[in-house]
Amino acid sequence: MKIGFIGLGNVGGKLSGSLLRNGKELYVHDLNVDLVADKLADGAKAVSGPAEMMRLCDVVITCLPSPAASDAVMQEMLPEVRPGKIWMEMSTTDEAEVKRLGALVIAAGGAAVDCPVSGGCHRADTGNIAIFAGCDRATFERVLPLLTTMGRRVLHTGDLGSASVLKVVTNYLATAHLVASAEALTTCAAAGMDLNTAYEAIRISSGNSFSHETESQVILNGSRDISFTMDLVKKDIGLFQDVADRAGVPLELNPLMIAMFDDAIARYGERELSPNIIKRLEEATGLCVQAPGFPSEMVDDEPEEPGYEVIPKGAQRAVG
Repeated sequence: MKIGFIGLGNVGGKLSGSLLRNGKELYVHDLNVDLVADKLADGAKAVSGPAEMMRLCDVVITCLPSPAASDAVMQEMLPEVRPGKIWMEMSTTDEAEVKRLGALVIAAGGAAVDCPVSGGCHRADTGNIAIFAGCDRATFERVLPLLTTMGRRVLHTGDLGSASVLKVVTNYLATAHLVASAEALTTCAAAGMDLNTAYEAIRISSGNSFSHETESQVILNGSRDISFTMDLVKKDIGLFQDVADRAGVPLELNPLMIAMFDDAIARYGERELSPNIIKRLEEATGLCVQAPGFPSEMVDDEPEEPGYEVIPKGAQRAVG
């Protein structure tokens, strides 16, 4: 099977690396020629653009920074879509947009999957990240071997678009946990608590979260480097707001977080690292919320393991 991968940034570069590391025949494309060159050195092959990639490959994966970027790439690929071709959208994108583009692929005889990842860039690098997949069951069975190569836990979420909804839900929760952790750590510092002890107290208690175990560490180190920037947070929680608005849910917390990140972007720039949302509190209090002994970046120290399908509680494994 020939696999194409478009978008070799923070996440896409690592996911495509897992495919190469596991011996897949991979064609790559990105507007950044240096990122392409790195993959060619690892054994990938280059193409002239999205159209040639769809023409050559059985499966084309996109992992792009915005719905607009995915649309632009799809417009180039669509004339080359034929029966048997599969488009896998691994970008964090809008449910309505992935349904619209997927319908175009399906109308041309192909198949479409939205399959975003969750769990941090450090886990994407080792193939231990979680992957959601929205598509019909037959298509899911076809792409499952690729998904279990790129990720450890793979969840079939339902129809096309369902994975994108759940992805922005999880990113909303991660953002809420980040903001809460920033407030908690700053309050601990202001109250004179030892921050190493405060970190452990939160970690071993009901206050723990994935965000605390990762982002709080790089906050306390001072690097604030989680390979994720404020503009991407703003995009993700904006997409979550769109889902809630379409469903008629009167959110209260998310609009506050959007306003907080708007303010932070105005102060520090849209490419500022997202854990530096704490800088707003550091500036307001005059505190430096840091402590010794924490890493400057997160590294997945778990060995790469074969991926598998996660079956929801109370559900039986579907038969393709």
